[in-house]
Amino acid sequence: MLTKKQLDLLEFIHTRVQRDGVPPSFDEMKEALDLRSKSGIHRLITALEERGFIRRLAHKARALEIVKLPDALGGGRFEPRVVDGDLPDTAGVPEMTQATSLAVPLLGRIAAGGPIAAIAEVQQNIVVPPAMVAGSGNHYALEVRGDSMINAGINDGDVVVIREGHIADNGEIVVAAFHDQNEYSVTLKRFRRKGSSVALEAANPDYETRVLPADQVEIQGKLVGLIRSY
Repeated sequence: MLTKKQLDLLEFIHTRVQRDGVPPSFDEMKEALDLRSKSGIHRLITALEERGFIRRLAHKARALEIVKLPDALGGGRFEPRVVDGDLPDTAGVPEMTQATSLAVPLLGRIAAGGPIAAIAEVQQNIVVPPAMVAGSGNHYALEVRGDSMINAGINDGDVVVIREGHIADNGEIVVAAFHDQNEYSVTLKRFRRKGSSVALEAANPDYETRVLPADQVEIQGKLVGLIRSY
């Protein structure tokens, strides 16, 4: 069980990571929790790390990563940052369009239901807020097909923004590639590692969890944002 200060710090870090893509500085944490010195923040972070809620990453500035959240903060569920509006075709724009926007490539469709064949062609570029792609690494977008992640706030037709990478923590929503009846497929699901197996969990009770050998699943990125058109 977390103390109030530990919970307050975890909530502050989580909020800032969701907003900015990076954790706050120690000075910002100290100010947010109204502590007199950074040594108190160090003690809180050590306690959160020992309890498995955060992880320190070596050789990186502001090297903190949230591993899980207590039930009071949503139990580790991803709450996508949704941008409402149209998806303008920005083909040919530079990587940084203005101080207020960035362009990422839309690579095709991703299944949130039954698997579909992988698509890896740049169809167009889409503009996203810089805070959505503030973390390190490359980013890309995929159009969602299906309703298996609807209870995670991801609807058919949404566009998900993905941070490219091959490692995921339990409970994170990922792009996972695997072979399905001899066809290479990709899907958007919640990731769980169980020993030598990987479970790809839907967020809709109408869909079963797919369990595969870990060596047959390739993580291709993690969900960091969502764009919805009406």
